Amino acid sequence: MIEFRNVSKVYPTGTHALNKASLTIDKGEFVFIVGSSGAGKSTFLKLIMREEIPTSGTIIVNGMQLDKLRHRQVPMLRRTMGIVFQDFRLIDKMTVYDNVAFAMRAIGASTKAIKKRVPYILELVGLEAKAQSYPSELSGGEQQRVGLARALVNNPKMIIADEPTGNIDPEMSFEIMELLSEINKRGTTILIVTHEHELVESFGRRVITIDKGVVVSDTVNVPAVAQS
Repeated sequence: MIEFRNVSKVYPTGTHALNKASLTIDKGEFVFIVGSSGAGKSTFLKLIMREEIPTSGTIIVNGMQLDKLRHRQVPMLRRTMGIVFQDFRLIDKMTVYDNVAFAMRAIGASTKAIKKRVPYILELVGLEAKAQSYPSELSGGEQQRVGLARALVNNPKMIIADEPTGNIDPEMSFEIMELLSEINKRGTTILIVTHEHELVESFGRRVITIDKGVVVSDTVNVPAVAQS
């Protein structure tokens, strides 16, 4: 699913964002990527999404070797992923329904397919009653659910969530994480970048820690509840 082999990324400024990182994330896993600001988490994501290319090393995502991927093949790679952003990135003038449908229209889905798929996904994230609402009428947690619905609607192999709980309250953060856990149970790989250690400690999941561009630990976390 995702494989890094001795991957380094050095920016023109001389910043070593990643240094000989090696790891494998298998299909169907649920993984947290943690680390302080500037540790290399954002670069890690950009490399996976092919927004950046490594200075050295090999990256394979969903069977594609990214350093050998041609520019015209990048959209094909990204269609295998659903991205959830911290700042939601919803289109203000579109309803919830149309925000989610927009992702399907972008890949050329038929009107019939959209009418069938979007209501199903909105029900999955608990927003079927908000289909005709606008983003400004929703809470932060509801907006993040729309973002998740949009990421899910094209049935990606993996969901990549970049600080998905950064702009919502703690109670809603746990609801979003529970929803991602349910999606993972259906077979979708989940990759979450976060700095919220309390949230990570509440879920018994694999945790990869990056510090100064180096993968310093890779463990399966024991939930805080289980420890007590």
